[in-house]
Amino acid sequence: MNIPLRILIAIAALLAGPVSAQAQAAGPKRPANVPESYVITPFGYFHPSCVVHLAEGDEIRRDQTLVRHADGTTAAMHVCEYARYKADGESMFGDERAIAHPDINGYIELVSAVTKTSYGSLSAQWSVPARPHADDGQTIYIFPGLEDTQNTVTILQPVLGWNSDYPSAWGIASWNCCESGTVYEAPSARVSPGDTIFGQIHETCAAGTASCASWNVLTQDLRTGKSSALTNTSSFGQTFNWAFAGALEVYGVSRCADYPTTDAFAGGNTVSMNSLIVSDVNLVPLASPAWKVSKTPAGATPNCNYGAAVTKEIILNN
Repeated sequence: MNIPLRILIAIAALLAGPVSAQAQAAGPKRPANVPESYVITPFGYFHPSCVVHLAEGDEIRRDQTLVRHADGTTAAMHVCEYARYKADGESMFGDERAIAHPDINGYIELVSAVTKTSYGSLSAQWSVPARPHADDGQTIYIFPGLEDTQNTVTILQPVLGWNSDYPSAWGIASWNCCESGTVYEAPSARVSPGDTIFGQIHETCAAGTASCASWNVLTQDLRTGKSSALTNTSSFGQTFNWAFAGALEVYGVSRCADYPTTDAFAGGNTVSMNSLIVSDVNLVPLASPAWKVSKTPAGATPNCNYGAAVTKEIILNN
């Protein structure tokens, strides 16, 4: 059955693992020009060789162009030799676009803020939703994140994903993407509906550093203690001046029942992100970041009554 979707990301501006499985295969719902062998990531479709699953304790070191392993050994950073594709099938190396597809692919809801300087940290908590009513092979990501609006080389994200690392199940992972066309994923962990997820991105530099060279990214299940962490991961020379308080990104959604569900709201679905703390370049928590709600893509099909509003809290709903 089709259930009207009500995605709510409530951003309360209060001060307050096992070895990773492979990413989900693109499958038959991929845009027509995306090769079948490609996999889904929070950054689009990538050739499997360009998705690097890091081990616990691995560090991405831009200054040395290598990955330093926990045992002290090193390996050269991977350079992807294949094209990558955006969620809608657009090639990142040309104007090639996919044939029109009825499924929704890409960002559906996004709350973000841009600063004239840079951010020093971001953290949030959110609950793992129940499984979707329907399992049509869709992939769903929910996350906060940091990016550079002027020099987008990579994005840091603590991510909750459905049908991502674990088939027909929820999992968490920390990501750094996409220097030299490569995605880096920390070891993932499977989580359960109702668990509380804590996500944090924090620079390793002293307060006042406008462009810190390395960052820590943590995604943790507060009930089980399971976590996925990137330690001293490179910013690749960027200044993170763009903060995502919350984002919903989907691949292969064919009907409203493909979204996460909850029994708390009759006739709708809700994902709430709260306990948000965003710090400025001096690591001082910001009382009122200039949050902006991005519009849902025009003509999104299926139409699940998407909408957004900003009140005392930031609410994305439909």
